[in-house]
Amino acid sequence: MNRSRKTAAVVLAAAGVLAGVWPAAGSYAAADDRAAPAPAPWVLWGEVTIPPGREGTVEAAGFTDPPPGTGSTLTLTAPAGTRVTGVPLDAPGYRGSVAADGRTAAYTATSARRQGREGTFPFVLAMSADAVPGTRLSGCTLRVADADGVPLATGGCQVTVGLPEPVLTRPESGVPLGTRPAIAGTAHPGARVTVSDKDGEVCAATAGPEGHWNCTPGPALPAGPNRLQATATLNGVSAVSEQIQITVGDAAPDRRHTAHR
Repeated sequence: MNRSRKTAAVVLAAAGVLAGVWPAAGSYAAADDRAAPAPAPWVLWGEVTIPPGREGTVEAAGFTDPPPGTGSTLTLTAPAGTRVTGVPLDAPGYRGSVAADGRTAAYTATSARRQGREGTFPFVLAMSADAVPGTRLSGCTLRVADADGVPLATGGCQVTVGLPEPVLTRPESGVPLGTRPAIAGTAHPGARVTVSDKDGEVCAATAGPEGHWNCTPGPALPAGPNRLQATATLNGVSAVSEQIQITVGDAAPDRRHTAHR
């Protein structure tokens, strides 16, 4: 999978949204005429973390019976620094659309059919390439309206700029290494990178303006098979690299040539 197209997903707790189960506003009388507290309105909410230049999928889920009314809509307004690039739901009874400028997108109920109790309504957001990791973007809103445009529920989603995964470029996987091999890679500029093996941290460095970093283990690595993985941290967000498998020390001898010596 192309890393630049990886998506991060989050579920919005929105039971009853687009389902026609809307609490009445204001106070009401109970069946026995005794005063009852006013029900709270539905509030749509969720959160997603997307690295700069990547995409993330916000999924509205938890919809329950009865089916939504034909013509009702669920609309997402993207926060500044992002745009909506897709509404990938493939299910009967709903039509997705994205505004030409990418600022909003919506799902419209086209029939009385429903996506189901476990159904989700995904919106794909693209993050600006120059977004600063750790920043929480404002302006992400969700709105449900009936066929006449009357709002039934509103809320927001928290969108945080994430951190791209660091990459280990040295050492090469599968090549026998010395006990203190040079370790290097790339990460978001300014990120603090910590490299760990199977026993814990082995070295750390800070990525430079071009994103390059390198470090050398302090204590010698133990002989034998091992693994390395890098974790990058910046402004309260983090990301991990893929693991690489390494072997410290000489390659295992060929038993066919060492037997019967």
